[in-house]
Amino acid sequence: MIYVTIYQNKEQENTAFQCIGHAEYSDSGKDIVCAAVSALVINTINSVEQLVGDEFELIINQESGLIDFSLKEGYSKESLLFIRSLILGLQGIQKNYGNDYITLIFKEV
Repeated sequence: MIYVTIYQNKEQENTAFQCIGHAEYSDSGKDIVCAAVSALVINTINSVEQLVGDEFELIINQESGLIDFSLKEGYSKESLLFIRSLILGLQGIQKNYGNDYITLIFKEV
C-alpha cells in the first residue's frame, strides 16, 4: 500500500507531501500503480526544482519507498500549482485502482 499524506497550511495551501510504501499491485518492475505514483511524484519535484527554482527539503529512502517533500518559505504560486496537479493525478490513480493500493491523507499543519 502506498500512503500519501498531503500537508496543508492555515491558508489552505498544499506545501508538502510524504509518500511511503509500495503498491504491491504486481511484481516489482511490473507494478503500474507504483510506477504511476513514482512518475507523478518525481515529476512534481523536478518541476519545482527546474522550472520554478523554489527551495525545498527532500528526504528519500528507496527501500521503504519514502519520499518526503516540503517547500521552504518564499515558495511561489507555481509550486503550489504543481502540487495541486500531483494531487489530481494521485486521486485519478486512487479512483481507477482503488484504496487497496493507494491512500491519500490530508492533514493541516
